[in-house]
Amino acid sequence: MEIASGLLHGFAVALQPYNVLWCFIGCLLGTIVGIMPGLGPAATIALLLPLTFKMDPAGGIIMLAGIYYGAKYGGSTTSILLNIPGESSSVVTCLDGYQMARKGRAGAALGIAAIASFVAGTVGVIGLTLIAPPVAVFALSFSSPEYFALMCLGLALVVLLSGTSLTKGLLSLLFGLWVASIGTDLFTAQARFIFGQAPLLGGVDFMVVAIGVFAIGEVLSSIEAGDDAEVLPVPRGIRNLLPNMEELKACRFAFLNGSITGFLIGCLPGGGATISSFIAYGIEKAASKHPEKFGTGVPEGVAAPEGANNADTGGALVPLLTLGIPSGGSTAIMLSALVLWGVKPGPLMMQDSPDVFWGLVASMYIGNVVLLILNLPLVPLFAQILRLPVFILFPVIFGISIVGAYGASGRIFDLGLLVGFGLLGYAMGKLKYPTAPLILGFVLGNSMERALRQSLMMSQNDLMVLVQRPISACMLGIAVLILLIPLFGSFNKARVRAITENG
Repeated sequence: MEIASGLLHGFAVALQPYNVLWCFIGCLLGTIVGIMPGLGPAATIALLLPLTFKMDPAGGIIMLAGIYYGAKYGGSTTSILLNIPGESSSVVTCLDGYQMARKGRAGAALGIAAIASFVAGTVGVIGLTLIAPPVAVFALSFSSPEYFALMCLGLALVVLLSGTSLTKGLLSLLFGLWVASIGTDLFTAQARFIFGQAPLLGGVDFMVVAIGVFAIGEVLSSIEAGDDAEVLPVPRGIRNLLPNMEELKACRFAFLNGSITGFLIGCLPGGGATISSFIAYGIEKAASKHPEKFGTGVPEGVAAPEGANNADTGGALVPLLTLGIPSGGSTAIMLSALVLWGVKPGPLMMQDSPDVFWGLVASMYIGNVVLLILNLPLVPLFAQILRLPVFILFPVIFGISIVGAYGASGRIFDLGLLVGFGLLGYAMGKLKYPTAPLILGFVLGNSMERALRQSLMMSQNDLMVLVQRPISACMLGIAVLILLIPLFGSFNKARVRAITENG
């Protein structure tokens, strides 16, 4: 009854005209930010934070949250149409979303992404409403060893499902981990692998790696093909601009998988949408009756990661609101905003600041509907981008890539790195090396290293701490078993056959 009355009070707050307006503005800004590579919700929230100081706390947090989850909706657009991930959590959407676009199903892919976002976002908010306190308590049982084990499990799944050769998958992963180590050591402040280049002291930016490997590499491959290059077919007619019933039926379990996986991993401080989208994709592929088709443009390959990406938002707000612990950059800035407004996130927030807590929760129900209404009608408009001939489309992709890479850091040096990673992506495609392990290894590299070194500090350099804790021991055990599959001939033959058949 307390939850029901609190939610009713929240809708009374969220449905006030000015709060509905702030919700709409936040969702619209978030969608635009998601479409533009290199900006990101964290930077946008930070830029707009000073403007909210004199706002009512409920209206301010409703708008900032709208930017946060609205960006998750918009991030799929360039991933599907141009193979340019706007954020690290949109990388997985490129794998099947862009392939659907190449088959003339760009509109369907965008529609599936929007529907998955709506379903998963709603599931995430329901989870936030009903089970926030117990899930937050469980999340506290995760420490550095558990985070390290979780990331190892995610990496193992990606390597297993990324291609027929586990060796190539592991090499790609290790290269990504190495690139992540470039820069200044957080613990010793020593420079690592900078090769005398001062700009590398700050490390390599994600946008440079992701855009180079995916977008530039794809364009270079298409240019090499010349007249034989495959022109992206333009979807025509309403049937091709929206997903059909067969595609929606195929995605029904993917919606559920992405929603649950994204919410649960999002509840872990430091979990993040990136690892949840990779794990949801891995689970969907492992459980599918046709895993060999993943990566060739199947709707489930879009629905699962997009669902996880958006359900993560509701999960990430659980530790923020109930424990005062942010799970990432965006929630850290939102925490700062709450503190500046005099609101104290924590177990007593529901009682001390019911307007802010329940107003935010209720506004997310409204925001998910607003985003669905905003995004579905825009699917035909976005799909028309594919009408551009290649002599215009390729320069557009190059232009967006340059703006995204330079805008993320403001360094000319990064444009040289962009070219280097573009050539790397092209070479990996020619040599049949999977790119997903490289990207995930790069994204998780610093977090993995931090978790491992913190674990060793906790145990005075005793590696046994990783297997002495039940949760971390179980996850590490599963990861090791996954990587040992090649030693079991029958299992490995079945895995290779599943990936290659009809591929």
